[in-house]
Amino acid sequence: MYTPRINWFLFVLYLLGAIGVLAASLFIPSFRAMAYAPLRELILPPPAPVVVSVLYSTEKQAWLDEVIIGFEKTNPTVDGHPVKIKLEKMGSWEINAAVLDSTRQPVIVSPASSLQIAALQSDSIAEMGKALVNPADSVACRPTVTTPLVLVAWKERAEALWGNQPGKSTWKDLHDALTDPQGWAAYNQPDWGYVKFGHTDPLKSNSGFMTIVLMTYGYHDKTSGLQANDILSDEAYQKWFLETEASIGQFEHSTGPLMEKMVAYGPSALDFVAVYEATAIEQAENAVGRYGELRVYYPPALLWSDHPFCIVSADWVTPQQTAAAQLFMDYLTDKPAQELALLKYGFRPVDDSIPLEQTGSPFDRYAANGFRADLSNLPDVEIPAGNALNTLRDFWSRNVNR
Repeated sequence: MYTPRINWFLFVLYLLGAIGVLAASLFIPSFRAMAYAPLRELILPPPAPVVVSVLYSTEKQAWLDEVIIGFEKTNPTVDGHPVKIKLEKMGSWEINAAVLDSTRQPVIVSPASSLQIAALQSDSIAEMGKALVNPADSVACRPTVTTPLVLVAWKERAEALWGNQPGKSTWKDLHDALTDPQGWAAYNQPDWGYVKFGHTDPLKSNSGFMTIVLMTYGYHDKTSGLQANDILSDEAYQKWFLETEASIGQFEHSTGPLMEKMVAYGPSALDFVAVYEATAIEQAENAVGRYGELRVYYPPALLWSDHPFCIVSADWVTPQQTAAAQLFMDYLTDKPAQELALLKYGFRPVDDSIPLEQTGSPFDRYAANGFRADLSNLPDVEIPAGNALNTLRDFWSRNVNR
């Protein structure tokens, strides 16, 4: 059968083009999708994934595990390479230590709070001559979900101490109750024994560290400008602070177990605890019908656990990993992941377009327990400089740690 010369020419041209695409696919992964699929899968090796290693704090584990499944279903790629997220959980302060001593070389660090990011920035400049993270860079370092530190109490105990709502002197009132040798008898409740307060270990748990930062701000009656000198040179503050901490028999290592202990054993073990709002939401249902009503009280000034995701600025992080990390962070702050964080896990979204009081929201379900969506009437405290944060940790470690 006669085949016109032009057809042969077109066939050869097509064949050369196909071979060219196939060859390009071997060396340039972004060409891979253009290659003939059956031939591509038989001949071409799959492109190596861009691995984004993430050191993260445990409080957001359940949310992250679920979100990553959705992220991977979008088949994200960078320059034709698939993106693979590799998670490793650690305590927030352990993350800083691991990066500073180079036992870990992550692409992203995500402690529970920007407190640790401020400390890591300061410490890395001091130890390495450059900042490994930059909280001012909103592209490379961004909060993903937020939750404030709150005080959780058995309603009857809180009303005996504070009345309907704690006032500006919340932390000083709590200190006075904890250190009064009469205990609850000073509040006309002798059968209740001593006043019992708990927070987690500040050296291991972010919520414990947030608590002592808020206590320190509360003592000095300010919301910004906390300095190392406020801790080291004020003997009255030191006495007040150490008296408060001496009243606590055991410092739990993690926020979840502290809240679980309060719910399980009631006021025989704990009258008040300082925990994350999201942790209190998680346990709100479990507390029903146990030891009276469990209520949430917001301190007079707020400190937020904002779960920042920060790309590490180090020579072990490649441009491809940076691009992949930004894709992942975009997904975390997109509406589906943010709504999941609110409705299922009790975090406040960073996406302001998502209403906190929508149907199914914990702020709707547990409003009677004192959870408040609108906190605009309460000031935020300023995150202190890294040297002030480290001074406070050192002071606690030297004088309280047990």
